Amino acid sequence: MNVDTPKGYKLFTFFCLYIAQKIPMSFFSTVIPVIMRQQNFSLETIGLLQLLKLPWILKFLWSPVVDRSTYRLNDFKAWIFSSELIYACIIFSIAFLDLSATPQLIIGLVIVSFIASATQDIATDALAVISFNKKDKSLVNSMQSMGGFAGTMIGSGALLLLYNKVGWGNLLPYLALFVLIAVIPLIFFRMGAKGTIIKPKQQERPTKDDILGFFKQKGIWKQVVFLFLYYAGLIGVLAMLKPMLVDYGYSMKDIGIMSGIVGTFIGCLASFAGGFVVRKIGRHTSRVLFAVFTFVTTIYFCLLINVIPVNIATLHLGISLLWGSYGLSVIVVYTTAMDCVRPGYEGTDFTIQTVITHLSGIIMGVSSGKIAAMITYKGLFVVEMFIALASLLFILFVFKLKAPKEKDETRITE
Repeated sequence: MNVDTPKGYKLFTFFCLYIAQKIPMSFFSTVIPVIMRQQNFSLETIGLLQLLKLPWILKFLWSPVVDRSTYRLNDFKAWIFSSELIYACIIFSIAFLDLSATPQLIIGLVIVSFIASATQDIATDALAVISFNKKDKSLVNSMQSMGGFAGTMIGSGALLLLYNKVGWGNLLPYLALFVLIAVIPLIFFRMGAKGTIIKPKQQERPTKDDILGFFKQKGIWKQVVFLFLYYAGLIGVLAMLKPMLVDYGYSMKDIGIMSGIVGTFIGCLASFAGGFVVRKIGRHTSRVLFAVFTFVTTIYFCLLINVIPVNIATLHLGISLLWGSYGLSVIVVYTTAMDCVRPGYEGTDFTIQTVITHLSGIIMGVSSGKIAAMITYKGLFVVEMFIALASLLFILFVFKLKAPKEKDETRITE
């Protein structure tokens, strides 16, 4: 008797879980710096907000704990429900605090809440790897990416507008309630009979190979280089896009519409389409196709600065290309990351790979400002174009990782 939840409901469940993570994160990351600057906090104090990113960089350190305690569906549910409950409770408690009076306490609580959210993400990613066959993994990654883009659009856009109208204390309780409501679909999520073991059970004690074992897989260095390079041609452009628009005289409202609304919406649509594209044409062809799309995007920005007149129409085209490329790239990165996990270490290995992309993004984001300051936006976009070309050439001539044709195996094959 098949007691599995239908595929459509599974996809909906994961979309809810991913958007539950992203909306509060985007809201806090956007609104706290704005409020602090409005209240004349020093830039040094505002700089402490960079610590908010730490849980999502360091989460690989406790991902083996989640992997070693999850064998049945109920184990995954326990981690996800408990993490989200902590997340919601902290968000609710922050509603009663005054940022001007206790900024360090609020920042500390937000960091703890992000630890809870990052833990939910580890368990959710591991369950996503197990819940879908090889052919459908790109679809669940569409849900993950769409949840991220939609959460960013709501958290840093709509909620910011609501905050201006209803205030901090009135908005956060509803945000906490949303986090709890978003996990309700997981209650009805089914995989096999009750108590069925759905992933390999590890008997031995934790070892250093829980994490290091990922890097010992045959051929894995190709995937690591791929992960490090694939976004790199876009991140520098994304990082400097808003400052560039300011320099061209566009207002915050114009920038919010072009990048925050139109761009993010295009990224969401691209992620939705990308899942079906990967499912239809396969991993390797998608890697190449999306890398070409990224390369074309960087060429366009080089032309935009040097040849094409800069106006609303040409900027909208460039921003659409930029976010569209990013949305497509996310799908092939996440889907191939799912292919490269070891049985029993799904949460750890997927987390390690996402951390690699985060680190690459941080390096490129920081470097882009220095490069633009030294050789202007024109020079930065040329550098990004060559990075995108290097990524494409690496995939074409070095990366010869092929997935199994029939079996749904999550391992590296040559």
